[in-house]
Amino acid sequence: MKSALWNERAIHIGTMARELYQEVYDAGVKGGLSCKICGEKVKLYLGLQKEPHFYHIDAGINHEEEKELPQTNKKVTEQKEYVERDGFRYPKSRTIVAEKESPDDQWKAPKPLAHLPIFIKEHTKSHKNLSGFFHTLQEKNIFLDSTQQEAVSTVDGPLLVLAGAGSGKTRVLITRVAYMVQEQQINPKTIMLITFTAKAANEMKERLRLYETPGSRRFANLLSGTFHSIFYRMLQHHNPARWNGDNLLKWDWQKEQFLKTAGRKLGLDEKDFPFDQAIQQIGYWKNNMQTPKMIKSETKLEEQFQSLYQDYEDWKKEKNVFDFDDMLLGCYELLLENPALLAKYQERFRYFLIDEFQDINKVQYETMKLLAKSGNICAVGDDDQSIYAFRGSSPDYILNFHRDFPLTKVVTLSENYRSTHAVVAAANQVIEKNKSRRVKSMNAQRDNKQLPILFYPYDEEEEATIIVQDMKEQIEKGAIPADLAVLYRTHSAARAIFERLSQSGLPFKLDQDYESFYKRRIVKGILGFLRLSKDSNDVQALSDVLPALFLKQSNLQDAKAISILEDCSLVKSLSHLTNVQPFQVKKIKRIIPLFQTLANVSPSVALEMIEKDMGFDDYIKKRGNEGNALEKGSDDIRDLKVVARKFKTTTEFLDHVEDMIAKTEEMKKLSKQYSNAIHLSTIHRSKGLEYTNVYVLSTVDGSLPHDFALESFRNGEPLALEEERRLLYVAMTRAKETLHLSVPMNRRGKKAYVSRFLKDIL
Repeated sequence: MKSALWNERAIHIGTMARELYQEVYDAGVKGGLSCKICGEKVKLYLGLQKEPHFYHIDAGINHEEEKELPQTNKKVTEQKEYVERDGFRYPKSRTIVAEKESPDDQWKAPKPLAHLPIFIKEHTKSHKNLSGFFHTLQEKNIFLDSTQQEAVSTVDGPLLVLAGAGSGKTRVLITRVAYMVQEQQINPKTIMLITFTAKAANEMKERLRLYETPGSRRFANLLSGTFHSIFYRMLQHHNPARWNGDNLLKWDWQKEQFLKTAGRKLGLDEKDFPFDQAIQQIGYWKNNMQTPKMIKSETKLEEQFQSLYQDYEDWKKEKNVFDFDDMLLGCYELLLENPALLAKYQERFRYFLIDEFQDINKVQYETMKLLAKSGNICAVGDDDQSIYAFRGSSPDYILNFHRDFPLTKVVTLSENYRSTHAVVAAANQVIEKNKSRRVKSMNAQRDNKQLPILFYPYDEEEEATIIVQDMKEQIEKGAIPADLAVLYRTHSAARAIFERLSQSGLPFKLDQDYESFYKRRIVKGILGFLRLSKDSNDVQALSDVLPALFLKQSNLQDAKAISILEDCSLVKSLSHLTNVQPFQVKKIKRIIPLFQTLANVSPSVALEMIEKDMGFDDYIKKRGNEGNALEKGSDDIRDLKVVARKFKTTTEFLDHVEDMIAKTEEMKKLSKQYSNAIHLSTIHRSKGLEYTNVYVLSTVDGSLPHDFALESFRNGEPLALEEERRLLYVAMTRAKETLHLSVPMNRRGKKAYVSRFLKDIL
């Protein structure tokens, strides 16, 4: 059906404004839509498989479709009524009227990426003269193509294996170790196998057992592990007192605890300053072997980070404690300062295999250069999947490998055994636009005739609705939840999809570092105003609001005392604070009466009031990290406004917020238990994983590529933009069967434009 009754008025898909689809959908979920013919409850379908339409909740009811559209060339849309305040007009409530709509805002059908090369099955060839080793592998149903066999059997000298997405690099690494030990009779004690995660290291040890003869323990003496674990073992062996595990700072909260103490000397507010970003920046500097004195700060924020870095290093030295980054630097310094010890390690280890080489950073690379005097170093990686620049990794270590290791042989694994032809071909077209890369193109081994799909939701809310509907349909057709993944650029982008899945009943799991959108620093601050409008004695809310009023947390205790002595609310007690600046007194007295107004307007109007009338925008400009590349407070406010539009009262809005915060904590606990669940993940976290069906959120400029990369590009620095293109490539190549790329028409309340990475290939 194309029409229904909403609030006792007839609406028609053909004339309904695009921006109302989600609101009408929500009305259907709540039982607010009915059939014009029989009066029974109906819902609005928003998905990928069919056009938007109304359908009866009772599947047994079926009416003939209306033959004609209503006789009007106007669109049903929303009109705002306004309330005058301080010379400004703020939207108050909404009614339905008719007006013309721009063609750009109309519903667009999903579009397949059709301009792709034709699939041609290329039969991979094996070496003509297979050794007994490879014959034995085939008897165990372990097959390698010709380039994989070449990578396995090239043992001596430097070898760079360019292992594209889905090319079987883990199989190659494991088989190469087995070939060296079993075929070449190389002592396992002379081999070092390095991975980037403990999980990968354990997986390789398990898979090596497939190559052993029963009862054999030939691989037991092989040294394998992560950079951190191997380097730490070396440090512990030579200086156990200094590198005692009891002195390890294992958690970021331990670092943050100290940095907050150090920050007080600089006058940094504990609740206001981005200490988590400071920790990340300090790690970046250390991985790039930059001491505090070597850094030339370009912004005030960087200058503050640098000062904290120096204090942090001094404190660790005084307390004789260390962190994970110190393990890397410590090992490099140990070897560099002890030539005799370095010579012993160079003699002991003759062969090196490094997995995920595109993720290596400077201190790891320089240490390997020291150790690999033999020149027998095998680096396996893909410069097209180098996406950890914020940790210090760079594709340059692959691009320039031959300069540090002359006579390097390069073997390219170009067969993709994971994804279908259409996924691989589309990903190839995206990544080939990068200039800083080794030229290569992946070839798929199969084709399922399903092209990647672009779809065009109105905004983040509708994007989530469409994806969840499609996932429900996929599961009804036989897919299991674990087949499905939703990938996104940053955690904040997952807010709407998390909320929709929470309401859907479908099982899903989160990255463990996911934090509720509503607990973000800026969001907590603006929500604090709303909470105080409902309860003027909410201590936590006042604590969240103080930074936005440029007050310190010590003022909270003063406010509590005043509220008792003066028998007034915490909000009113602010006007009695004595140890504040005159401009603050003036501002506080001006905004106190507005708290009561907040409680009686819609959430959208309330947010506008907080931002403009109560001075929150001043706080954003000064303390919202607008100069920081990734996190901007103004972005968080725009995101919050998108949510607020769904609610008519502040109470409903705050109830929703509390519900989502609680569900986030609940889901993080459940995520550890779920094995068969839809996976929500950042693209960074998804690298190395694979899923049958993948949905990528917000493939629009500003999201992917991120705003910070676009800004760098405008300033003449293209490398950040190239990393963003690699991120999209990684996201696309996680898909085994189907790939859906979302291109919302609006993002954060503003018109959005298709990602330039996709525009290049459309």
